[in-house]
Amino acid sequence: MIVMINGAFGVGKTSVADELLRRLDGAMLFDPEVVGFMLRHLIPDEMKLEGEKTGDFQDLEMWKPLTVEVARQLRVTYGKDLIVPMTIYNKDYFNAIHDGFLEIDPETYHFCLTANKETIHERLLERGEEEGNWCFAQTDKCLAGYEDACFEQFISTEDVGIEEIAEFICKEIGQRAS
Repeated sequence: MIVMINGAFGVGKTSVADELLRRLDGAMLFDPEVVGFMLRHLIPDEMKLEGEKTGDFQDLEMWKPLTVEVARQLRVTYGKDLIVPMTIYNKDYFNAIHDGFLEIDPETYHFCLTANKETIHERLLERGEEEGNWCFAQTDKCLAGYEDACFEQFISTEDVGIEEIAEFICKEIGQRAS
């Protein structure tokens, strides 16, 4: 099983993913940011293709297929269910990764955590982000992107605790929490 936890920076993905990891026996965390950081470190700026020179590792051509391949290798090698927290609001990128995950495991679920801009910004400040940094700058793009129905199933995190969200996800995926 692969459980994608999507949403804007600061919406609660990591907290929900950690709670799911605690509840679901046989699961492991796979954060596609690690693949992006590797590629950012590996590919010099002067080598990047024109469309890759955006400052966002998701625009690197290799990021999408490598994210899928790392997930495949984790499933094959370790046989664990994957919990995948990620911020991905580009519909084409999302579809490429989601479709790739479905090929790995037809039991792939996607949940998009939502909150309003003010709540997201409050949470970013609470976790120590500096106002105006990368995470803040992505909020409007994320909120606009997540208006597309392809990102369903939406879960509001406004006035809802992490435990409640994790319990809801466990019910949706048909898992009894341990």
